[in-house]
Amino acid sequence: MPKFEFNRRHVVLCTITILALVLVQAPVLAQRTTAKPVLHGKHWVAVTGKPLGASAGAMIFARGGNAVDAACAMLGATSTMWDTLGWGGETQALIYNPHTGKVKGINALGVAPSGATAEYFRSKGMQYPPEYGPLAAVTPGTPGGLMVMLAEYGRLSLAEVLAPAIQMAAGYPVEKSQADNMERRKAVIAQWPTSTKVFLPHMNADDSQERAAPYAGEILHQENLQITLQKLVATEAEALASGKSRKEAIYAAYDRFYRGDIAEELVRGSREFGGLMTMEDLDKWQVYIEDPVTTNYKGVDVYKLTHWVQGPVMLQALNILENLDLKGMGYNSSRYIHALYQAMNLSFADRDFYYGDPYTPPVEPIKGLLSKAYAKQRLGQINWESNNPDTKPGDPYKFQKGKNPYLKLLEKWTPIPPAAEAEGEDGFQQALLMDKDEAFLAGTTSIQAADEEGWVVSITPSGGWIPAFIAGETGIGLSQRMQSFVLHEGLNPYNVVAPGKRPRATLTPGMALKDGKPYLSFAVQGGDSQDQNLLQFFLNVVEFGMNVQEAVESANINSYQMQSSFGAHVSEPGRLLLRDDVPDWVQHKLGGMGYKIETRKRTSGPITAIYFDREHGSMWAGASDFGEDYGLAW
Repeated sequence: MPKFEFNRRHVVLCTITILALVLVQAPVLAQRTTAKPVLHGKHWVAVTGKPLGASAGAMIFARGGNAVDAACAMLGATSTMWDTLGWGGETQALIYNPHTGKVKGINALGVAPSGATAEYFRSKGMQYPPEYGPLAAVTPGTPGGLMVMLAEYGRLSLAEVLAPAIQMAAGYPVEKSQADNMERRKAVIAQWPTSTKVFLPHMNADDSQERAAPYAGEILHQENLQITLQKLVATEAEALASGKSRKEAIYAAYDRFYRGDIAEELVRGSREFGGLMTMEDLDKWQVYIEDPVTTNYKGVDVYKLTHWVQGPVMLQALNILENLDLKGMGYNSSRYIHALYQAMNLSFADRDFYYGDPYTPPVEPIKGLLSKAYAKQRLGQINWESNNPDTKPGDPYKFQKGKNPYLKLLEKWTPIPPAAEAEGEDGFQQALLMDKDEAFLAGTTSIQAADEEGWVVSITPSGGWIPAFIAGETGIGLSQRMQSFVLHEGLNPYNVVAPGKRPRATLTPGMALKDGKPYLSFAVQGGDSQDQNLLQFFLNVVEFGMNVQEAVESANINSYQMQSSFGAHVSEPGRLLLRDDVPDWVQHKLGGMGYKIETRKRTSGPITAIYFDREHGSMWAGASDFGEDYGLAW
């Protein structure tokens, strides 16, 4: 009898344990069926935000280009399509060079023009620089970034790489999502005749037209942009004909854009509507080829661009989380979600206070921020029973040389509450075109390319999105990145606007190596959510064994506790977005921990990624199962 009761009790305990494990891992098991298949390639892979953009990459591979050539072609095509960016925006890239075995960063983020000071914007009653228009523009970065990448690492000519974009500028069938976006923004676009001409072709048509913007599938013509791109190609051809090398010819086109007649028209067109840009601003601006920052997570070397973007946030969070048994917590269990949320909040609080342009003083404490010892200190600050709505930046100077010059500001620092939304110092109410949720997810596109030689490229370009201000007769829509600066050093002493300075941006391509070889290349759309989503994508692969397509389709969580980088820069402590298939009991547990739970069907921007299968010598590509992100492979 005692023996029988022991066995029954043993069976019951085992059954409960198995059920508990199944329930905890249920979201992972359910995720094994994906809406899209994995995309396999042996020779090359091209993935980006639009099918036509991916086709441009495929065309370049067919011409014999490498992954850098293809990535540049996709960048040109998506910029021409205004895929949440335009030609006057900014480009951020990571490039793996198989001949050196090194990852390099491309910094093609524009700078604040002459006259763009905190005092200037405050004199206009603004709490932050504006969201749209000429005053929102930093100097164009994407043309320079594309030409530098191509010159230094590509194989083909500028004419070959820009051919798809030039053909599209001559006229391409606009997709429904972008056509509707133009119609939705028409009140803003209509302020600027040069923008109206491109985006609102039916604005002054007869009453038979139901809308000002193009219809889905209508051919969108951009004659001025086509001429500008053809000028670049013509300059390259002239340089080659005079005996210049391939690289020198591409840089001759670069000079025409930033120092020649194109630059003159950019400046004239911008200043005509109140912009601050000068010829000197364009002449002095440059693209930086730089070393990215990195951390090792359980044998995987993860690379991000440094603190002129938010990329190090993901590395800081990984440094905190590597001290925990994440897999043992269970995928998207309440404890796992709490761990992610708290680690991200600690890292983003540091971003909000310490990140800024590394090429202008003061010098940011990036060594201390990425210290493993600092991460352990930050881990010790997590309250495992509830959310901390008052998470503050730490003091990384204790983990590197030097003394924190802003301790007094740090002591007074606080996230911006929703009540401060858009209210200027003098009671001036800024007109915000994006609500706080739209601002939080403010988009871009992403580009992934890889080839059999070993080149790998990850790009997160952005800026110049609709409603873009098009400068003069150039066809170039200018960036809106100025809004990511702050005007008060108490918010972030490293990111106060000043002429010649880069704003701290959200744009953040990612790459990972394992045993010194490419392992993952990944990026995502979505403003302040980017490194949150990419952190979870990475953990999906490394901790939970998902393939690349499963990982991009999986449920994400989002914290809104950090300061938004857009609009009114609001902070919403405790606000937690979950995908609607997260179980009720998990939501209930989190609600009891002080979280304000929201659920949606979609909880991230579209993620694009490539996984490198060393065992079989192939590449696996993935793109999220919503939006229009698309890939081709061979």
